[in-house]
Amino acid sequence: MAEITIERSGMLLRELFALLLEHPEGMRAKAAVTALASRVHLTPYEAGNYESGGRRFDKIIRFATVGLAKAGWLTKSVGVWTVTDAGKEALARFTTPEAFYREAARLYSAWKSAGLDGDAPIAGTVAIPDAEAAGGERTATITFEQAEEQASEEATVFLANRPPYEVQALAAELLRAMGYFVTWEAPKGKDGGIDIIAFRDPLGAQPPRIKVQVKRTAEAVAVEGLRSFLALIGDGDIGLFVSTGGFTRDAREEARRQESRQVTLVDAPEFYGLWARHYEKLSERAKRTFPLRPIWFLAPEE
Repeated sequence: MAEITIERSGMLLRELFALLLEHPEGMRAKAAVTALASRVHLTPYEAGNYESGGRRFDKIIRFATVGLAKAGWLTKSVGVWTVTDAGKEALARFTTPEAFYREAARLYSAWKSAGLDGDAPIAGTVAIPDAEAAGGERTATITFEQAEEQASEEATVFLANRPPYEVQALAAELLRAMGYFVTWEAPKGKDGGIDIIAFRDPLGAQPPRIKVQVKRTAEAVAVEGLRSFLALIGDGDIGLFVSTGGFTRDAREEARRQESRQVTLVDAPEFYGLWARHYEKLSERAKRTFPLRPIWFLAPEE
């Protein structure tokens, strides 16, 4: 029988949200679970392992997030967890662990009963089932998510170890697969901050013009680096900044604050997600350079 109370469940969920809110750009799932375990005192039950392998605490939290996502409080994108606006509101509104847990569980149950699509969660406000008692569908969901996380991590390492101009070429190939027309790619040497220029039409007659900077770096791009790029974005331009090392919190906040200039930041996990989504439309050369292979899973619950 599970040795985790509603009070304890709610406390763990609230602490997870508090942790994620310290990282508004999102956290990798594995890092979030590890950090959460260091912030709370694990009970002997939680610190123990399942017979099938793996620490109970890790699986308890992962199983909980399935419902959190269905309730609309949490988004998951290629292994990265982010609290939604609805989740922020719930954290402020339901101030006790029990109230927080019960409302989350109610929303998940309502979603399950309504048979809603996974992309249309009920707005508002999951239950922590014991992984030992959970059904096969939920287990399939966790297995699928962990496989996605591993693939994303491996893709991040892959990109970080490619030559800079190869990553630039991959970014150009991705834009083509997404339906854009690349009219210019910077040759090797000093490029003035712009690596790729693309348009929606082959003649470049229709706005906007897309200016792209690609950085293959191990360090996160700081706000100063973003501002240097923004200075090159004119009226009618859209900026796309690709960085394998990601972006600092200040840089992401600066991008969100832009009113007159439109800029999109893409880190390695996001690049991988786009690459996978548009893989079938990539050129054969691109597929050989950054190859992916699909694996069939039992469909996770929707």
